Amino acid sequence: MASLRADADPQSPGSGPATDPILAVSDLSVQYTTAAGAVAAVDRVSFDLYPGEFLGIVGESGCGKSTLLFAIAQLLAPPAGITGGSVVFKGTNLVGMTDKQLMALRWRDLSVVMQSAMNALNPVKSIGAQFKDAMRAHGVTSAAEIAGRSAEVLRMVSIDPVHLRSYPHQLSGGMRQRSMIAMALLFTPDLVIMDEPTSALDVVAQRSLMVHIKKLQSELGFAVIFVTHDMSLVSHFSQRLMVMYAGQVAEWGATRQVFDAPRHPYSIGLLEAFPSIKGERVPLTGIPGRPPDLSQPQHGCWFAPRCPKVRDICAETEPDLYPVHDVAVRCLRYADGADGKAYVG
Repeated sequence: MASLRADADPQSPGSGPATDPILAVSDLSVQYTTAAGAVAAVDRVSFDLYPGEFLGIVGESGCGKSTLLFAIAQLLAPPAGITGGSVVFKGTNLVGMTDKQLMALRWRDLSVVMQSAMNALNPVKSIGAQFKDAMRAHGVTSAAEIAGRSAEVLRMVSIDPVHLRSYPHQLSGGMRQRSMIAMALLFTPDLVIMDEPTSALDVVAQRSLMVHIKKLQSELGFAVIFVTHDMSLVSHFSQRLMVMYAGQVAEWGATRQVFDAPRHPYSIGLLEAFPSIKGERVPLTGIPGRPPDLSQPQHGCWFAPRCPKVRDICAETEPDLYPVHDVAVRCLRYADGADGKAYVG
């Protein structure tokens, strides 16, 4: 895939950072074993993530976003499994590590905030008890230290420490999500991975949560991978954006560039499916058809059956990720330096 570095200023793309990536994902592939055969849920995904960076990953339901996230965090369970590639975190390849080795990294260096906090949190334990379990698992035994840090991280997400005695069902959806984020920050990790943490919240609570995440990231300096199906949600918060389709990267680059000048027909379709509060009123359009059956062999461009700009070559030639200025696009219109106005081949 095209190698793209994070921009020092996401609003003004230019020179990349001098630091090494905290996370380097290379040709990562994941398959599900089913009665109908192997399903390629993630197909040769590569990207680098730098310290303090906010990466958004978007796409339709079933495009492989959450599977990619779970593969990075090494949380996949049968019938899913990594079939190729590497996930190098702080210089160490996580693929192939033992559960004991991974346990030493989780929470302390890498945390995951699940999609539904009600399901992720233990319903029969108080928030404080769950914080205590996580800290004790990493060698913190002082009751005073546990209590102090637990209260501190709850204050970080604007929750009164009195709720350490509360159970998940006693909190609102937004408070549960913020409690999960607080738990993820107990050890101030270098990377926080979030799997659609706003999906069960109303739009007001969504924005409040996103503002909290960005504020904490600015203060603590951790990197974020934020998975969502809502492109508009990450438009003002992420620095770089990855658009996924059928387990592959369709478009990848600085968030503002992807939003202001989307190049892949799929990215254009996603953006046209969301209303804008600016400009003239325009009718919303969807993307016709549905994603391909990944249990069946795919030929050519996987988006071709739904693409409004499809050509004969699309059914025959599988596109790579082609660099176009500071972004990469998986579309044959940009092959061999093409300008996107005509197909090559």
